[in-house]
Amino acid sequence: MKLSVLDQAPITSGNTAVEALRKSEELAILADELGYSRFWLAEHHGTDGYASSAPEITVAHIAAKTNRIRVGTGGIMMMHYSPLKMAEVFKTLSAFSPGRIDFGVGRAPGGDRNAIYALSEGRQPLLDNLYEKLDTTLKLMNDKVPTDKLYDKTIATPSGIHLPQAWLLGSSGSSALEAARMGVGYSFAQFFMGGMTKEIIDQYKHHFVPSYFMEKPEISVAYLVTVAETREEAEFEALPQDIGRLWLMQGKPSNLLSPEQAQQYPLTETDKRMIADNRQLHLVGTAKEVAIRLKEEQDYYGFDEAMICSIPHSQEKRLDVYRLLAKELL
Repeated sequence: MKLSVLDQAPITSGNTAVEALRKSEELAILADELGYSRFWLAEHHGTDGYASSAPEITVAHIAAKTNRIRVGTGGIMMMHYSPLKMAEVFKTLSAFSPGRIDFGVGRAPGGDRNAIYALSEGRQPLLDNLYEKLDTTLKLMNDKVPTDKLYDKTIATPSGIHLPQAWLLGSSGSSALEAARMGVGYSFAQFFMGGMTKEIIDQYKHHFVPSYFMEKPEISVAYLVTVAETREEAEFEALPQDIGRLWLMQGKPSNLLSPEQAQQYPLTETDKRMIADNRQLHLVGTAKEVAIRLKEEQDYYGFDEAMICSIPHSQEKRLDVYRLLAKELL
């Protein structure tokens, strides 16, 4: 199975944003050495919980620090940016790291209402043309003339370079057909809401149109994973993430607790039931147990690679997750 990394540069309790970004660099270097396929940075705004607000900059830094692994965004939140800017940024990245850059984009805001309006300088964001925006971006990136009159008399520089792979993110299945129509990869965020079905995957494959960016359909599925040498240790490391999702659902996101703090956190019976229900979105256990689950899901759904998001409080424990999974699956 192909394995990849989705990193959010999490700022866990007692740590700083600078430390979080340095830990992302350390994780990327390890993933490169272990044989992971790609390393993606998420985009988050208006939060103290994540340091990944400018993933395209982190991509440039990490690409320079690694040798083989593909580096990209998972994803750029395209509602905030013009097609010309996105095309030029990723063409520039590809010029420096040819054959190693992924342009992953999503339709979500990546932040709350305040962040959305701050990024748009107080204007009402355009939310009903995002697929058209991506289509225009891809044409500009590939030196084609867009149908959008705003962009049909300009070019995106630099030209004449090896372009990035392009991917469209989704969490409900509605983007699958658009990704197929545009001939780009499809990345499903199973850890976000769940809901992956064979129909979504098959629909994408059936309607896929080859393009410069992708010759054949490619599907990745992102999972939240916590593994350790024993199930007991994995449960201990996973509880802060379970509580963090609970807080998010309750509208009070905050930095993840340490495992020791999480053990002392007062959980009501309702909280415990919600955490148990959310475990369908969080794979916890030994590396062998989780590897078996991932292989079973790959066999059933027919995706190409699993993208692992893991955020134990300790950096060493987080690195261990990727080491242990590599031993089982790579």
